Amino acid sequence: MTPIKSTLLLAAALLVWGITPAHAQRKTKVKTKGEASAAISPANRLLPLFGGLTPAQAEQLVGKAFLADIERSFASRAEASRFFSTKGYEYLTENQADTAQYRFNLAWLLDQKNPEAYRGLGIIASQKATPEASIGLLTQGLAVDPKNANLLSDLGASYLIVYQQSKKKKDLTTASTYLEQAAALDATNADTWQQMARVYFYQEKYPQAWEAIHKGQQINIGSLDFQLITELQAKLPDPSGQFK
Repeated sequence: MTPIKSTLLLAAALLVWGITPAHAQRKTKVKTKGEASAAISPANRLLPLFGGLTPAQAEQLVGKAFLADIERSFASRAEASRFFSTKGYEYLTENQADTAQYRFNLAWLLDQKNPEAYRGLGIIASQKATPEASIGLLTQGLAVDPKNANLLSDLGASYLIVYQQSKKKKDLTTASTYLEQAAALDATNADTWQQMARVYFYQEKYPQAWEAIHKGQQINIGSLDFQLITELQAKLPDPSGQFK
């Protein structure tokens, strides 16, 4: 994903909902119960979940003006959270990862039970080649929505990335488990089937890999992983003869 200059991203983030740069550049310290004071910096805006700030600290970061705008513009914080997570995905499709990340952060701040906030941040972490961070975020999302097929599918894909690095069977098994759960909940997700095809390939179950590829192809031809198809053809020609 092509990054945008960080200075432009930060400026755009500071302008959202009337938050001025002068306000955002102020550094403050807050005390949380049972903890030492934590420094709050504008840089936290572009870190997943505001870089580990508590919701109360994150509210101080975005400012009272932002929260007042939310109360005036939305019926509830949950509704505002859904709005920002939707905008986050829109920015992702436009290859504006940092802007998307800030929107997902806002979605989390406004409703920690919005699974799309965690999923969006997890997708960004995965694209940045940090699968462990992605797994942590997606797991938090699954904790609030255990039957979310998209979260399960993304978790499976993240564990596949880990397996490609670790070559540990347990990582492949975990990937397979999540993807099977995702497919059971939503058999119409083409990407899930392509990821399952990759699992079968690593397990040397080549006929099942072709079957999964064709299932995904029937749902959305754009989901096809042609690199996987090439690798699979070297092991076993397509039994259906569609790929030669």
